[in-house]
Amino acid sequence: MSRNILYLSFYFEPDLCAGSFRNSPLVYELSRQAAEHNTSIELLTTLPNRYKSFEVGAAEFEKIGNLTIRRAQIPKHKSGFLDQILSFYAYYKFVKKYTKGKKYDLVIASSSRLFTAFLARLLSNTNHCKLYLDIRDIFSDTMKDVSLPKPVKWILIPLLESIEKYSFKDASHINLISQGFETYFKKKYSKPNYTYFSHGVDDVFMELGESDTKIVTKPYTVLYAGNIGEGQGLHEILPAAAAKLGPDYQFVIYGDGGCKDLLTDYIKRYQVDTITIHKPIQRKELLKAYLDADFYFIHLNDYPAFEKVLPSKIFELAAQQKPIIAGVGGYAAQFLKQNVSNLILFKPCNVDAMVAQLHAYTYQKEKRSHFIQTFKRESINVQLAKSMLSCLPK
Repeated sequence: MSRNILYLSFYFEPDLCAGSFRNSPLVYELSRQAAEHNTSIELLTTLPNRYKSFEVGAAEFEKIGNLTIRRAQIPKHKSGFLDQILSFYAYYKFVKKYTKGKKYDLVIASSSRLFTAFLARLLSNTNHCKLYLDIRDIFSDTMKDVSLPKPVKWILIPLLESIEKYSFKDASHINLISQGFETYFKKKYSKPNYTYFSHGVDDVFMELGESDTKIVTKPYTVLYAGNIGEGQGLHEILPAAAAKLGPDYQFVIYGDGGCKDLLTDYIKRYQVDTITIHKPIQRKELLKAYLDADFYFIHLNDYPAFEKVLPSKIFELAAQQKPIIAGVGGYAAQFLKQNVSNLILFKPCNVDAMVAQLHAYTYQKEKRSHFIQTFKRESINVQLAKSMLSCLPK
């Protein structure tokens, strides 16, 4: 008996973001395992859209063995709130179009912004089948900390909490990418089964760490590659820190996002010339940037919601030999302390703590072999895909 799985992921290769990096290899592993069970997979995703300044070609339709990939064209956006609503609405219409009249035996969704999970809930109800959710963020929690007018929040937060309850309460299985989410979810949603398969280290980053032979001298290059949004709060930390650290530290940023202009304004305000911002780059170029850098930087804004998250960037950076500068709190800080060595860790937005630790730090490289072996993405994906397939009807 042949069976069909519907897989929803807003991001997929060749897009540049954590959602794409997680779901692309996972879907291929799921496809490999599903083929052994006479099961086909239909992936509904989008054409690259994570950054307005990043454009790369991708096919709207692909057929790879038992895997069918369809990519939606959605409006260009800068990750603003209204932009995201319009983008999801385009994705919603696309998904409804391609699922109309089809029958699925299992619906899977990987979701960070809630609405992909909500759409998956609708479709699992329509198909009277199980729902498997891979959750990368608690959207309603995050929105409480986002800068929006109070009247908007009074309307929006209860609405989001209602959507969240509908999406999660009757799911068959929920995988939480961060164990920091556990208390929140189990307190509110006791019915689903839970697993905690985290982000992982890709082979390409393991190989990069092994090939790093750069001799390090001042001025040091500090690299940040990723989103420049309110959640990262780069404007709250980097310009002020760069002003205090002086010319010995050159900050190189590759990315885009809703707070890029604000970051640029802060750089001008602090009159620093040691921070340069570049457009997002593809992985091949990013790997070169990792080799050229001396430190890696990661930061989350000082919001309560971020005390539960586990940034995927940690897994890329910890696969390298170079020191990591991390301004994070909560579960992410706990995870780093337990698993990552050669670390400069400080509370989010604490400029003085970051500067003091850098001044006290003696530069060194260190292979994090145990971390790499523990969190190989390939191994995690094998287990996660197996968990997903266990929800198929017997």
